Amino acid sequence: MHVLIVKTSSMGDVLHSLPALTDAMHAIPGIRFDWVVEENFAQIPGWHPAVDKVLPVAIRRWRKHWFGSQQREERVLFKRALQSREYDVVIDAQGLIKSAALVTRLSKGLKHGQDSRSAREPFASWWYDVRHEVSKQQHAVERTRELFAKSLGYEKPQNQGDYAIAGHFLHHLPADAHHYLVFLHATTRDNKHWPESHWRQLIEQMKPGGLRVKLPWGAEHEHQRALRLAEGFEHVEVLPKLTLEAIAQQLAGARAVVSVDTGLSHLTAALDRPNLTLYGPTDPGLIGGYGQNQQALSAPNHNLAELTADTVAEKLRAVITENTP
Repeated sequence: MHVLIVKTSSMGDVLHSLPALTDAMHAIPGIRFDWVVEENFAQIPGWHPAVDKVLPVAIRRWRKHWFGSQQREERVLFKRALQSREYDVVIDAQGLIKSAALVTRLSKGLKHGQDSRSAREPFASWWYDVRHEVSKQQHAVERTRELFAKSLGYEKPQNQGDYAIAGHFLHHLPADAHHYLVFLHATTRDNKHWPESHWRQLIEQMKPGGLRVKLPWGAEHEHQRALRLAEGFEHVEVLPKLTLEAIAQQLAGARAVVSVDTGLSHLTAALDRPNLTLYGPTDPGLIGGYGQNQQALSAPNHNLAELTADTVAEKLRAVITENTP
C-alpha cells in the first residue's frame, strides 16, 4: 500500500504526525508513504523509515507573489510531481482550507480527512472523499494517530506513540555527546520568551556542573540574543547557523535541553531527549511536549518573567542526575 500524507506545517505539527506513521508501519506490513510538506521542514519526513518520497511545497512563499512567473512555474512542477502516481489512500492531516484546496484536491487517490466538526477549518472537509470524526479533547499526536487508524482501517494502539526518528541520528552524534546542555532560547512570539536575565542566571548556575551549554539560533536577531546570553561565560558555545538536520544532531547528543515553546522543543521530544519546556501564555495540555522525559514548567499567572531561574535550575539538576550515563 502506498499512501500520500498532506501535512505541510508547522514544524511541531509535522513532528506530531510521525508516531501515526509508526503505528501504520506496524499494523500494515510493507506500507510506504510519500509526504507533502513545506520546504522549510522537508528534511523531517525523510528521517522516518516508512517514508519513500518527500514532496516539498512552498505555499507560504508563493502567497507573497502568487502570480509571479517563478511561482507559477514552481506550482506547475509541484502539481506534476504530485500527480505522478495514483495513491491507494491520501490522508490530509492538516485540516486547513489552503492545503485541502491547493494540495489534497489535486492529488490522485481516495482522500481521507477530518469531518467538519473535527478539522481546524471545517470547510476543508469539502475536499475529502471520506470524513472521520476525531476528538479534539486529546493531544495533537493522538488526534493524528486516530485519523490514520480510521483512514487505514486498523485499531489505534494504546501505547505511547513512537516518532521512530531517534535511530536516524544514533551514528551521527557529536564527538562531545552527553557532555553538554542545549538551551533553546528563540521563539516567534514575544510573550513566549523567557527574559534574557533569567537565561543568564540559569547559565551561571549550571557552571559548577561541568557541562557546556550550547546555544543554537536561526535568524540574525536570535544570533544576537545568543551572543548576549553567552557574553562572559567560558562554558557557553554559540553554535554557527545550522541546517535543521545539524540542529537535530546537536539535540540528539545533549544530556538535557531547556526550551521555550518552539518547534525545536517538539524536535527534542521526537529525539527522546530529556527536555524542560517553559510555558507562559500557552497551555501545554493538547500541544505540549509529547514523548519520553518531557516536563512542562508553566509560569505563574502565565507570565514567563515570574518563572525564576532558581526554579528551572532545580528541575534541570534533577534531570541531569537522572540522565547521567
